[in-house]
Amino acid sequence: MTTEPPRWVKSSYSDNGGACVEWAPASVSTAGVVPVRDSKRTDGPVLMLTPAAFAGLVALARNTDVS
Repeated sequence: MTTEPPRWVKSSYSDNGGACVEWAPASVSTAGVVPVRDSKRTDGPVLMLTPAAFAGLVALARNTDVS
């Protein structure tokens, strides 16, 4: 069985000075998890979040002023 590598999608906030993340949306339907990584360290660690945890992370990021 061959496993394809995740197809990473950059955050829409990726041009905000370097604080960016990527996620692999296709993994939600195939594995039931949401992989998240630092877009500057593509060979670094990957967080494996439940869809609910990912939604919470997105909600937190939207409500947090990082400037």
